[in-house]
Amino acid sequence: MTYDLVIGDRSYSSWSLRGWLLFDAFDLPVKTHSARLYTDELPNLLKDYFPARTAPTMRTPDGSVVPETIAIAEELATRHPEAGIWPSDPHARATARVLAAEMHAGFTSLRSYCPMNLRVSYTDCQPPAEVLADLARLETLWSWARKTTGSSTPWLCGAYSAADAFFAPVATRIATYNLPVGPEAMVYVNANLSHPSFRRWRAMGLIEGADQDFYRRDYPRRDWPGPVPLPARACDCAETVNQTCPYSGKPVTHALELYGRRFGFCNAFCRDKTVADAEAWPKFMALYHS
Repeated sequence: MTYDLVIGDRSYSSWSLRGWLLFDAFDLPVKTHSARLYTDELPNLLKDYFPARTAPTMRTPDGSVVPETIAIAEELATRHPEAGIWPSDPHARATARVLAAEMHAGFTSLRSYCPMNLRVSYTDCQPPAEVLADLARLETLWSWARKTTGSSTPWLCGAYSAADAFFAPVATRIATYNLPVGPEAMVYVNANLSHPSFRRWRAMGLIEGADQDFYRRDYPRRDWPGPVPLPARACDCAETVNQTCPYSGKPVTHALELYGRRFGFCNAFCRDKTVADAEAWPKFMALYHS
């Protein structure tokens, strides 16, 4: 019962991030098929997912093709009501759907001026008035959602829901471009940056392919404002603590070093995603603490 999900570059494809979070954050099985943006890879891949034209696109285990994140969220919620994709409380669920719908259709100035880029963070991007207006609307929505649902968590409608998955790329934009928002909004932004699923997505994005020139900006840079990764580094595969990969169970061929101990993996991707953010990967951290 595994789903297929077509995604674009993890560092840049905000829609793909939303779609993938609907699986990883709610523990639903998925196999990803990635294509580099601004190449022929995505249209060629989508030939097998007619009539889809964009990433993300889902194919269900029974063969239904579902493009668009709103449709993906609703279909997954119907098929997996126990997963908690939408809140169980009717008022909170209605609120979450309002939030997701406006995010899906709105904030075009913010999206255009500040495209998602998870590889950098800037000190200032000089946002114009229309971007500031989008930010003000975001703060209004986020504050309203928490108040009307009585949320006592960092999330908008109580427990983490599809609404939070939909706003995750906006939270990363605020982090990337150091956009001006108030303290309450920053708490929400930081919660998104610290979410385990988001940390896994960003770790994989940091190691897949070269930078995309379309997203390059000449603003002054700063360190990424999310959790600081552990100081792991790639090394030769000798005298590792483990003989099989913590993810696949296959024999180790690549290794990293962390605080003087060496850990093995079955390929470069397994190793490098762990080097990028070791704490994002529970199976590795279980090995590390064993």
